[in-house]
Amino acid sequence: MRDSDLIARYDGRVPRYTSYPTAPHFTPGTDALSYAAWLAELPEGEAVSLYLHVPFCDRLCLYCGCNTSVVHLEQPKRAYARMLMREMEMVAACAGRRLRVSHVHWGGGTPTVLPPDCLTGIMDCVREHFEVIPGAEIAIEIDPASLQPDRLEALARMGINRASLGVQDFDLAVQDAIGRHQSFEQTAACAQALRGIGVRSLNLDLIYGLPRQNEESLERTARKALALRADRVAVFGYAHVPWMKKHQSLIPEDTLPGAAARFAQAKMVRRVLEREGGYIPVGLDHFARPGDAMAEAALGRQLHRSFQGYTTDAAPALIGLGASAIGSLPQGYVQNAPTVPAYGAAIGQNRLATSRGVALSPDDRLRRAVIESIMCELEVDLRAQAAAFDADPAPLLADARALAGFKADGLVEWDGTRIEVNEAGRPFVRNVAALFDRYLAGQAQAQTPRHAVAV
Repeated sequence: MRDSDLIARYDGRVPRYTSYPTAPHFTPGTDALSYAAWLAELPEGEAVSLYLHVPFCDRLCLYCGCNTSVVHLEQPKRAYARMLMREMEMVAACAGRRLRVSHVHWGGGTPTVLPPDCLTGIMDCVREHFEVIPGAEIAIEIDPASLQPDRLEALARMGINRASLGVQDFDLAVQDAIGRHQSFEQTAACAQALRGIGVRSLNLDLIYGLPRQNEESLERTARKALALRADRVAVFGYAHVPWMKKHQSLIPEDTLPGAAARFAQAKMVRRVLEREGGYIPVGLDHFARPGDAMAEAALGRQLHRSFQGYTTDAAPALIGLGASAIGSLPQGYVQNAPTVPAYGAAIGQNRLATSRGVALSPDDRLRRAVIESIMCELEVDLRAQAAAFDADPAPLLADARALAGFKADGLVEWDGTRIEVNEAGRPFVRNVAALFDRYLAGQAQAQTPRHAVAV
């Protein structure tokens, strides 16, 4: 089937499935009391992961969908650092022990906008209240255009060993359109400096579907990205959601590529990364060098999906710290108050900042496993998954009737029990996963769209 026909059929709005249930279905019914109880019930001996959210940037990128704002004054940054450290103390107190930690991920925003002593102070606080195990991954997201030498020194003292560099696109016209100027030379110098302080693994983020972007310019960006020798590359489709992110309304919609152009851009980047760079495709939108832990996890069916996207992190709990941060625990999901004032008010009153979440039902757990398997492995055995949860497979098999169209279009293999998404179907894996999302039917009746387009 032609690409244009597939796009016309499947380019609807579906979740990215970094969780199930997805964040629009979190409610205030899961609150700070629920979270405190869940922390106390964490299993002994198993390592957890930490996510630290810093909701500040030095500049506003018009495409950005993150929870962040431009802050230049130092005082609010220092105040926020104190809030993070106080939250850590409370979380550790609720857990009743120094939890073992295998992964620490700093996200944002741009974490390195914090003063150097705040960065090192927060990391010291992590090590005071948690047991960071030897060899733990300590990762951070970085804007290469704003990384200053004193921050680089702080990263070295913190023990950062993985860094993710936002690139998006090196084309000047695209950078003008999104308000993010960043040269290849700046990015290459940043990568070299990070490797010089012991960062052993680098990720790059590229985006297709941006304003003024075309296939030829993005191909040039992809080839320049190869020269940076990143271990992993994420290639995201731009999510234009101005009803959620008001600043995106500053991007004229007539400058955005259409669905067919977006699809062609994604295919082109994948071709460059795989054929010229030797990267292995991972899930929907990630690529990893052979031998990288993510490539090995994908081949060994050990890949996972979290709010940071695809990950090798198998920890049973992800503890989110900071304004808007989301945590995933065996019992369900929790999210902190989304704004810094609301988050700070809770922390200032010595209470957890949880504002909403969801407790997982048995059906949620089963469907989450099915969806994660589809998103990560591009396949699932519905009867085997149901048996693993001691559940009746009939509801899943009923949902799977819709696979007939995907099979007819040459996107999946389906024998009545096992689903396998083939290479032609990889770009549409979110659509396949969505068949098993029991929350979507009711959501489809809502007037306001909540998700980005699938293609």
